[in-house]
Amino acid sequence: MSSRVITFGNFKGGTGKTTTSTMVGIELARRNLKTLLVDLDPQGNATNLYLKTKENVDNEIVSFNKTLMAGIKDQDLSQTIINILPNLDVLPSSADFSLYPRFMETVSSDYNERVWYFSKLMKEFKEKYDYILIDIPPTISLITDSALYASDYCVIVLQTQERSLQGAEAFINYMQEQVIDTFKAPTLDLIGILPVLLKNGAPVDNSTLEVAKELFGGENIFDITIKNMERLKRYDVTGVMFKDQFDHAVQNVYEKVTTEMISRIGAIENG
Repeated sequence: MSSRVITFGNFKGGTGKTTTSTMVGIELARRNLKTLLVDLDPQGNATNLYLKTKENVDNEIVSFNKTLMAGIKDQDLSQTIINILPNLDVLPSSADFSLYPRFMETVSSDYNERVWYFSKLMKEFKEKYDYILIDIPPTISLITDSALYASDYCVIVLQTQERSLQGAEAFINYMQEQVIDTFKAPTLDLIGILPVLLKNGAPVDNSTLEVAKELFGGENIFDITIKNMERLKRYDVTGVMFKDQFDHAVQNVYEKVTTEMISRIGAIENG
């Protein structure tokens, strides 16, 4: 069976997209599902978090010789892959990926063809992985267009604040009007909207969630919410740890997120 390709999105930065994609990736791998995380953000935050995680597990500093951008220029992404954990690989990004839109202008003068190009490069991985997760920057660009066109599904990560809500609404509208209607994305569908609480139990969390349910429909909001956890913030510095009860508490949350995500995909595919 071909892999399921999932992009995590919102046009507002700092909502927890990278954290969610990386933690879900780890959980999928723990379930013996072969998983590839594709880091399409030139800031490379997902890449850095995973490299630090590998260092925690293997006690060795990891670097990479070939960036995603170099692989794209060579039309061969396989040489850029780094194994992080059993069943978990990453296509690493770095600052040079910001050159991708400009490079693609040399490949084709047709914008639609530039959008489709990355999907063609990803074909070689479709039979190798059960899940391919894509982390993207919070901007409208060729990078976002390419990721969404290549995806089967999207999870909107919604932090419980007004600007994140607006970013989520804009993202869903963009998916429909631009990526599906204009670029003719063949399979793109919304899994759901995953709430990330700004402050646990604060009135702003509750009111934003209520507005989101009215705006998007309650059935489109994940049942599980990500609570504000200090340990998650630490992972940006340390990489993901697997040491104590606080680490286990974080992993337990993303176990539930992953279970619901897979269940929602099953409901979509079974009609």
